[in-house]
Amino acid sequence: MTETPLAKGANLPIDAAAVRAALSWRAGPGVPAVGTAALLLGPDDGPRLVRTHAPGVLVRPDGIDVDLAALAPAVQRVLLLAVTDGAGLGAVPGLSLLLGDARTGAGLARFDPEPGAERALVCGELYRRDGRWKFRAVGQGWTDGLAGLAVAHGFTLPEPEPEPEPETPPVQVPVPVPLPLPLPGPESTAGQGEEEERALPVDMRKRLSLRKQQVAVSLRKHGAQGLVARVVLVLDASGSMAGLYHRGVVADVVERMAAVAAQLDEDRTMQAWTFATWPARLPDLRLSELPEWLGRHVRVGEISLFGRRKVRPPLPDGRVDMKAVGVNNDEQKVIAEVRAHVRENPTAEPTLVLFFSDGGVYRNSEIEQQLRAAVEEPVFWQFVGLGHGDYGVLERFDTLPGRRVDNVGFFAVDDISTLPDPELYDRLLSEFPQWVAAARRAGILR
Repeated sequence: MTETPLAKGANLPIDAAAVRAALSWRAGPGVPAVGTAALLLGPDDGPRLVRTHAPGVLVRPDGIDVDLAALAPAVQRVLLLAVTDGAGLGAVPGLSLLLGDARTGAGLARFDPEPGAERALVCGELYRRDGRWKFRAVGQGWTDGLAGLAVAHGFTLPEPEPEPEPETPPVQVPVPVPLPLPLPGPESTAGQGEEEERALPVDMRKRLSLRKQQVAVSLRKHGAQGLVARVVLVLDASGSMAGLYHRGVVADVVERMAAVAAQLDEDRTMQAWTFATWPARLPDLRLSELPEWLGRHVRVGEISLFGRRKVRPPLPDGRVDMKAVGVNNDEQKVIAEVRAHVRENPTAEPTLVLFFSDGGVYRNSEIEQQLRAAVEEPVFWQFVGLGHGDYGVLERFDTLPGRRVDNVGFFAVDDISTLPDPELYDRLLSEFPQWVAAARRAGILR
């Protein structure tokens, strides 16, 4: 039985009681040494970095054995890491993670992460969902190695582990400590931004302050500190998204994305669209108006009994006619509208589009045509899948040939509301700085 190849962000149910995650690569002159590690995460147990072994986990030089049945109940996720002390893992040719049943030897999954300058890379993760274990292909990491991992997950690295004794190898784990991210005071918040944030409710202001710093940490990991960009938000309002809107998931996503705009955009605003059958421009999101904006504009599409209605002018508060937006999925229309807006409103900074959808993609050729045409434009399209939907060409676009630069990123999460802020921002911002560098080399960006 051969392993199932997985694209970045894809996941797979695991029925095996124990798994073996093996790294493979092509050795050769100048190829840095590669090691492995595991990070155990759980709400009650804190992060535990494992370099040798821990209950249920055995780390070998080329892989990691995980006895899922032997893991403590508090362990909810196991991050499977490739690490190097030399050049980035992009200098390691043919790097792959092979996941198999540790007891039968049967292959389960294969993921080829295609790293760059990262010296610590989460190749994949094992995670519990509804009482079952699943595996997800991740492919995200830190250019500063395990130090970046420790900052992202809020623990201190242990001292280098001593050589284990033959009979009783010692296990050292770090003591979890709070992530040192103090709320910024007046000295660290510029005038207008400080006033905008002061207008927010206290709890929202605290969340925003912490999240802005998490965004800054993620940018620094990828060598993009000081990067300035226009941020555009696109929200799927099709009928299948109704549950996510009603449960407040989409509103939480918007609040978390406001921190990205606050960190990247000099105007601290985020331009926004909603779409289903048809796209609609929403009012710009300004930090001081965040609570009101969420209540007025985070809305799902509606069915019209008489087909598509003529779009009425927005109400005085900017709300759009959601019956005119409809309930189907036509991503290519909103992509085209955002592209036209960028062309008609050029800026010196690149544009980052944060595009959230639960799938149901079926206009594959039209979407591909739009995104291929957008390669020469100063826009990076970061798609985020919310759940298990069919994402069609969006999921495959990273592998499509014939583009001067890779202008599209994609990952999917089962439940974004359970994804910690550090990991969300790391995934969201890992490919954008790489595209900025490539687009500048290609002359797409000045």
